[in-house]
Amino acid sequence: MHMTEAEVLQTYQKYVVPSYRRTNLCLVKGNGAWVTDTRGKRYLDFFPGWAVSGIGHCHPRVVKAIAEQAKKSIHFSNNFLHPLQAQLAEKLIRLSFPGKIFFANSGAEANEAAIKLARLAGRPNGRYQIISFTGSFHGRTLATLTMTGQHKVQKGFSPLPSGFRKAKFNDLESVKKVLGPKTAAIVIEPIQGEGGVNPARPGFLKDLRRLCTQHKILLIFDEIQTGMGRTGKLFAFQHYQVTPDAMTLAKTLGGGVPIGAIIIAEKYADLFSPGTHASTFGGGPLVCAAALAVLEAIEKEKLLENAVSMGAYLQERLRKISPLVKEVRGAGLMIGCELKVPAAAITEEAQKNGLLVNCTQYNVLRVMPPLTLTREQADLGLSILKKCLN
Repeated sequence: MHMTEAEVLQTYQKYVVPSYRRTNLCLVKGNGAWVTDTRGKRYLDFFPGWAVSGIGHCHPRVVKAIAEQAKKSIHFSNNFLHPLQAQLAEKLIRLSFPGKIFFANSGAEANEAAIKLARLAGRPNGRYQIISFTGSFHGRTLATLTMTGQHKVQKGFSPLPSGFRKAKFNDLESVKKVLGPKTAAIVIEPIQGEGGVNPARPGFLKDLRRLCTQHKILLIFDEIQTGMGRTGKLFAFQHYQVTPDAMTLAKTLGGGVPIGAIIIAEKYADLFSPGTHASTFGGGPLVCAAALAVLEAIEKEKLLENAVSMGAYLQERLRKISPLVKEVRGAGLMIGCELKVPAAAITEEAQKNGLLVNCTQYNVLRVMPPLTLTREQADLGLSILKKCLN
C-alpha cells in the first residue's frame, strides 16, 4: 500500500505514541551513506540510525547474511544451541578480552545485564551501589535512566530505583567521594556520546582501573556507541590500554537489526547461573548472522583504517569550517563539533540541504557517518555544513 508523506504523518499522529521528536521526513530507502524519502529526494546521512547502521544502510554483506539465514531459521529458544551464536560469541571474545557473552536485544538491555552482574558480584560483601557519571547516557529503562547522568531523562519517573550514585566525569576525586563500602561497580562510557562526545582522559580510565582493582569492584565500560569500530579501534578501550571487567555493546553490532551484548571477563563470567537472567529473543540466528557479517565487513573492507583516516580529515576540516565552531573533539568517526550558537537550527537547515546530522547538548553537532564514508561523501557533507553555518 502506497502512502503519501501527509498520510503517513496523519497515521502517526492518530496511532503512534508521540514519544519522539520527529521531523516531517518520511524515509523509505537506505543505501550506504544515503537515505531516500517518499518524494525521491536523497539525503547524505552523517548520523545513520544513531550509529545503528554504522557500516552504512543495507550493507551488502549484512543483507545477504540476513536473506540467506531467513530461509533457514529466524528464531530458536535459548534453551537450545545454534552454531551462529557460538561463532559470534567466540569471535567477539577473541577480538576483545577473555570471558563469556550474554546476548540481548538492545543497549539498554545489555546495561540492565551489567547492573545485575554488578549486584551479583557485590552480593557476598553486601555491595550493590553503582557509580556512573554526569553527562552519561545508558538507556531508557527505569534502572538505566537512573544510572544516566542527565536529569532530563529522569523527569516524571520518580521514585527512581535506589543504589545509584554519580561522580563528575574525568574527576577522580569526585569518584573517591562517592565510593564507599556499598559500591559494587563503576560504569563509564570511554567517550560520552549523548553527553556531547566527551572523551575520557587516558589517565582517568587508568586511575579508575587501579581504584576498582584496589577495592575489588567491577569496572564496566558502556561501549554501545563507541564499540564496533566507531573510534578507529574495534573497541574504544583498546585506545586506552585499560581492560574492563565487563563491556556492553549494541548499535552497530547488528548492522541494522536489534542485538545487544555484554562481554564479561573470566573472573565474573559464571555469575549468571541458570534462572538468574534471560532474554527471549537475545542472540537469535538471524541477528547473529547479521553481526558476523558486520565483523566480516569491518575486517575485509579495512573499515577501522577508514575510520581513522576519514575521522582525522573531518576533524581537521571542521575546525576551519566556520568562526561559529568552538571546539572539535572525538576519535575516529565519532566527532562532536561544539558551536558558539544553538545547533538545532543548523541541523534543520542541513536537512533542507540534503544532509542528516544530529544535535546534542544544545550546541553540539554530533557527526557520526558510516565507517564506509568516502572522501567525496565527506567533502559533500562538509560543503553543506559550511553553507548552513556561514
